[in-house]
Formats: sequence, C-alpha cells, structure tokens
Amino acid sequence: VDVRWHDGAAATVVAASEGYPGSYPKNREITGLADAEALRDVAVFHAGTKLADDGRVLTNGGRVLAVTATGDDLAGALVRAYNGVEQIRFQGMHYRRDIGAKARFS
Repeated sequence: VDVRWHDGAAATVVAASEGYPGSYPKNREITGLADAEALRDVAVFHAGTKLADDGRVLTNGGRVLAVTATGDDLAGALVRAYNGVEQIRFQGMHYRRDIGAKARFS
C-alpha cells in the first residue's frame, strides 16, 4: 500500500435516510450526485445506495452516503463538504449541520 500524506484537512458529512437510526424507507431516487462530485476537492462515497435497472441511484440503507472534502484547513474543508452535500437530494434526506462546530479555528 502506497500511503501519501498531504498538508491540510478533510471533513465528512453523512446524508441519512428519514427515520434513521430506526426504520427507514428505501428505493428513493438520489439526484445531484454528479453536481456534488464536480465540485473541487469533493468526493461522494456511497454506503446505503443501489443502482436501479434504469440507471438511477436509489437509497438502500440508513446511512446513505458520505460527502468528503479537503481544504487548506478544517474551515475550508467543512465549507466544501457542506457545499457538496447541499447539491444532493432524496426524499427524507437529513444530515448534521454541526460537524466541526466545536473545532477551534485559529
């Protein structure tokens, strides 16, 4: 394994299904993935998703996906991660809006 380190920071925001961590609906269409992935230094990692026969991406779990972004510092990474998750839509989607809120930015 070739591990490479980079200066800077990374932040991740998880998009979850309505009802998570309890019971949650499945098969809700997810849109905006390409828009999120097109943003600079943003990556979308699928978890509770599946590909429908017609090519649409659908929800299939409670923790549906994670949007990770990098930046020069944590504040910049958080802005990019939230910009990424805000591009994505599915019915009942929710995510924490306080990730990194307790971090000290200097």
